[in-house]
Amino acid sequence: MKPVADPEVTHYTYRITWSAQDNEFVATCAEFASLSWLASSQVEALKGLQDLLREVIADMEQQGEDVPQPFADRSYSGKFNVRVGESLHRELATHAAEDGLSLNQYVVRKLTAA
Repeated sequence: MKPVADPEVTHYTYRITWSAQDNEFVATCAEFASLSWLASSQVEALKGLQDLLREVIADMEQQGEDVPQPFADRSYSGKFNVRVGESLHRELATHAAEDGLSLNQYVVRKLTAA
């Protein structure tokens, strides 16, 4: 993570859902999982959270803290390693072979089917 001089908060990953418990919409941001904002409308919830993020980011920068980079602005290699037990590895390799796929192709197919 690197400091962001003038953060474009619209690049962050947001979710706005209805909270029956609060009887309001709640906006959350994946890059700042501990923050949320409640409002009576979806638009107000998003705007409130974005305003809060601007304040939090300014404070983080002032304190010399690293500001999370938006997921959308990060680069990804397309690779990640997953460790599984020996028996699961064997089972996955067997299913892949039965389907005429490489283990990688089989796992990608299973992940995208979820």
